[in-house]
Amino acid sequence: MIQPSQITPSMSADRAREIATSFDLRALPADFLANPYPVYAALREAEPVRRMPDGSHFLTRHADLIAVYRDAAVFSSDKHVEFAPKYNQAPFGSDTAPSQLYEHHTTSLVFNDPPLHTRVRKLIMGALTRRAIADMEPGLITLVDQLLDRIEAQGGGDLIEDFASAIPVEIIGNLLGVPHADRGPLRDWSLAILGALEPAPTPAQHAAGNRSVSEMLAYLRGLVAERRRTPGDPQRDVLTRLIQGETGGERLSESELLQNCIFLLNAGHETTTNLIGNGLILLQEFPDQREQLLSDLRTAGTDEATKEQVLSLAVDEFLRFESSNQLGNRRALHTTTVGGVALPAGALVTLCIGAANRDPAVYDMPETLNLKREGNKHLAFGFGIHQCAGLSLARLEGRIAIGRFLQRFPRFQLSAPPVRGGRARFRGFLSGPISVR
Repeated sequence: MIQPSQITPSMSADRAREIATSFDLRALPADFLANPYPVYAALREAEPVRRMPDGSHFLTRHADLIAVYRDAAVFSSDKHVEFAPKYNQAPFGSDTAPSQLYEHHTTSLVFNDPPLHTRVRKLIMGALTRRAIADMEPGLITLVDQLLDRIEAQGGGDLIEDFASAIPVEIIGNLLGVPHADRGPLRDWSLAILGALEPAPTPAQHAAGNRSVSEMLAYLRGLVAERRRTPGDPQRDVLTRLIQGETGGERLSESELLQNCIFLLNAGHETTTNLIGNGLILLQEFPDQREQLLSDLRTAGTDEATKEQVLSLAVDEFLRFESSNQLGNRRALHTTTVGGVALPAGALVTLCIGAANRDPAVYDMPETLNLKREGNKHLAFGFGIHQCAGLSLARLEGRIAIGRFLQRFPRFQLSAPPVRGGRARFRGFLSGPISVR
């Protein structure tokens, strides 16, 4: 039987303080990547607005993150200045052609300010209405049950490859109308592009990310051309909505359209994969919570509303305890103050969502997984104008996937220690071998 320490190794208080004292996102030790939370706690207590070696600031308190999220007029999400030295050898503003990664990340919804952010978000939200998401539920249940049938037939499999990662790829593929036969490369493209978002990407990560953007653009140009010839239902098909734009409104340029299709595929895939994988593996790490959740689901019986409530609380606690996305970034457009610390104009700020989600000033017993936690004000989906546009869809996927998996396989076990992704920004697993017999 896999022990909890084989999933998340412990870290001494002395070691956490040692890492916190010299904390640098560009040089993170392996034990931090395995379990960053003791270091987050040490930073939050001793230096909640930490000045980093590169001059940026690292924020770990919930209240400070909320303050930054709320002030979009001062704290910009635009990444043209910040990403130029990261992805391009030439400085920002030069005539040298930018890299594919730079073009992508500086054009996508999440790394932009209004008016581009407003236009793209409005178009996407028009296809993610409450009714549209509710209409997805039967198909999602069918997909999940098919994946569970395969796992049951073979007596196990891999929790990530055979289950968690397969669900969001299908859902986002459906939203954009990607033919099933074309979905094979999507996960690898996504992992490569998002992997290059790490604080200090390696040359190999740069190369893989640039290659993946190029390949996705080449594929999407054909998909967009086909959709222009044969539009889908704009109330259900996000790609058709992005192509057609608002009635009487400004349409996206070809580059904006293509880059935001890549963004949707990536955003809808990686974080939801992590939510499902993290949640199910946390149930292995905390067996008392698994028994409590099973008991609550049995008590609910056929009452679907009660089941949904039970699973909604559980999903939000999984998101709080192991946020799929651990880090966010902003740039101060003017001199300002955060957490009592003065920031100059141009200051880069890293928002540590993983630390804020365990802030004892906000959460009772924050280091304890409590799947019945009420009033969960976690920041896993961000906050303010950049709050995740697909949060309702992600929650639905989490409820259906985790709930149906646990009810089908209440005694599932990890058959070998799971393998983490080893990344600071996106926290999840690459593999999780399981047995269901």
